[in-house]
Amino acid sequence: MKKLFLRCILLIGVAMGSPAHAQLRIETSGVGATQIPIAIAGFADESIAPQQISGIIKADLERSGYFKIIDTGNTMSETTPVNYGEWKSRGADALVVGSVQRLADGRFDVRYKLLDTIKAASLSGIGLAASPNRLRVAGHKIADDIYEKLLGVRGAFSTRIAYVTKAGRDYRVEIADADGADMQVVLTSKEPIISPAWSPDGTKVAYVSFESKKPVVYVQDLVTGRRTVVANYKGSNSAPAWSPDGSKLALALSRDGLTQVYVVNADGSGLRRLTNTDGIDTEPQFSPDGQFIYFTSDRSGGPQIYRMSASGGAAQRVTFRGNYNISPRISPDGKTLAYISRREGRFQLYALDLTNDQEMRLSDTAKDESPSFSPNGKYIMYATESGRRGNLAVVSVDGRVKYTLTTQAGDIREPTWGPFMK
Repeated sequence: MKKLFLRCILLIGVAMGSPAHAQLRIETSGVGATQIPIAIAGFADESIAPQQISGIIKADLERSGYFKIIDTGNTMSETTPVNYGEWKSRGADALVVGSVQRLADGRFDVRYKLLDTIKAASLSGIGLAASPNRLRVAGHKIADDIYEKLLGVRGAFSTRIAYVTKAGRDYRVEIADADGADMQVVLTSKEPIISPAWSPDGTKVAYVSFESKKPVVYVQDLVTGRRTVVANYKGSNSAPAWSPDGSKLALALSRDGLTQVYVVNADGSGLRRLTNTDGIDTEPQFSPDGQFIYFTSDRSGGPQIYRMSASGGAAQRVTFRGNYNISPRISPDGKTLAYISRREGRFQLYALDLTNDQEMRLSDTAKDESPSFSPNGKYIMYATESGRRGNLAVVSVDGRVKYTLTTQAGDIREPTWGPFMK
């Protein structure tokens, strides 16, 4: 049982099939409990830019599930006079207008306004200068601003995701916009790569590579491409997870026998063991305040999720429903635990409200793995399988909004949602 459990934990993302070269494609289903009707006009002169800013904003807001997009059918700049009564009569609570101009240095000046049609007032406005290859980011930032102004929660459209694909015989760590666009390859290897994890500042990714014919933990700088070996001890080195301040990594190592939880400095120094049991302790995750570590252990006879102090010591069991619960992830506010539970032969995504012990099943698929919260805590991305291919799926924490990111061919696994960038 213990060997089977550890093998499932370690190799959950290794067995992947056909190539994945294509851009991720989004398929949305489900909407929020309340949708805000919002009209988005075409931005004046946006045709001069290689990316249509208004289209990016529409796609972001529609994908979120909390907005009903009303097509204006025309172009309006931020200086166009607005008949608020007309837009109110068309059912729009808000109106987005803007413009794009080319600057002398080759960049584009993107301006926008968010208007409240009910109060006949301006809610927000932004001006951004963006290079041609950063226009998508400008659109995402505007969508973030709209999301925050109308919902009161910071938007996460301009954040990035990382995941693992299998391309031919190559395994690749790729990063992309939160909508799957603008993909970049971080690492290619002939051997499996698993468990990517973003650093809190978004400049590095930790991962496990089998290129040495055994699992070794690396940290790679996304700016310089330089990478550091963090853990290459006897046996298995796996499951890296960053501390909130980015100074340390929690790991699962089998250097002294059974797999146990350790913590190490981000440069690989200062290794310290945190658990010392007769079971398998793995998949550690820091709480957002850095005070606790959640982890998976089979000390009760089957895999369950436990919590202990970040300095080690006694652990308390957290999950009690179901006899197989793995892959703990904590929401940014520390109030929700996401995990994968096997029940009736199906591996599915669950969320547990840690304030009231209420549990909710968030997926209806059967082979889910690797949950990861969005930095605003409103969504969870996870890997699942459809038609024997790995896809990335996203669900809101209330279960109402769902969408998938797929490719024409190939497997995508092991997603991790990056942090807010400064």
